Amino acid sequence: MDGIINFLKPPGMTSHDAVNLVRRLTGIRRVGHTGTLDPGAAGVLPICIGKATSVSEYVLGMDKSYRAELSLGQATDTEDAAGQPVLIKPVPVLSTQGVRQVLMGFLGKGSQIPPMYSAVRVNGKRLYELARRGEIVEREPREIQIYNIKLLEIRENLILFDLNCSRGTYVRTLCRNVAEKLGSAGHMSFLLRTAVGPFSLESAVTFEELVQFAEVGCITKALLPPDTALANMQAVTVNENQATRLKNGSAVTLGLKTADGELLRVYDSSQTFLAIATADGERIKPLKVFK
Repeated sequence: MDGIINFLKPPGMTSHDAVNLVRRLTGIRRVGHTGTLDPGAAGVLPICIGKATSVSEYVLGMDKSYRAELSLGQATDTEDAAGQPVLIKPVPVLSTQGVRQVLMGFLGKGSQIPPMYSAVRVNGKRLYELARRGEIVEREPREIQIYNIKLLEIRENLILFDLNCSRGTYVRTLCRNVAEKLGSAGHMSFLLRTAVGPFSLESAVTFEELVQFAEVGCITKALLPPDTALANMQAVTVNENQATRLKNGSAVTLGLKTADGELLRVYDSSQTFLAIATADGERIKPLKVFK
């Protein structure tokens, strides 16, 4: 059983809990998620099974989309609703134009300092482990990019917006920064991840659906092919002899005009996904073989 489940993680479940659920339902140990989604958040969490775990690193680097709610007036130590209050400030009068202007100011490339309550490692320790002991350490800023941000609604002290951003963007931190730009304090009170690369909320499988599939012995209905995660790579087809050589770890000559080092998804003559390969002149070298 090799493939990817586009799982709709419910709030209250950790990403590790989701992996354990899939292990229990499938009986397969080789299962991994493709990037942590906060326990309090809901939404798209692609989970790789079997040989598909070899593509998880490519999903990790994909852009993400979110729907977030910013609650103004109170900042917390975790930057979300699960934390303890650390600052209370009045909420200014909000206008659609003013809020939209502040949000648009975060478009493009920028940097963020990872929050203390995060899974980032510093000197071998997770930041959240240090934070729980009351320690605060210096963190290096990380480059991020926000491609699109759209104001949806303002309701009293709540701001709802959609966001499309690069890997590694902390929406909690963005909410805190937006609140500060508005002259207040704030925290993220709701988060829904609506997409990870090609994996969308509309096609995600819920907890209940996954359990139901398992009960009737057809959990494979929830599986997407491993190459679903590789749509941004150029596809090439090889003949039977070339397919055999690639399976054995040998390079083959295709005469492609591609940049050296470019990643390719390779299919055999029956259009079965075979491998991820790298371009090397007119040759391709197998990087990961799936058949």
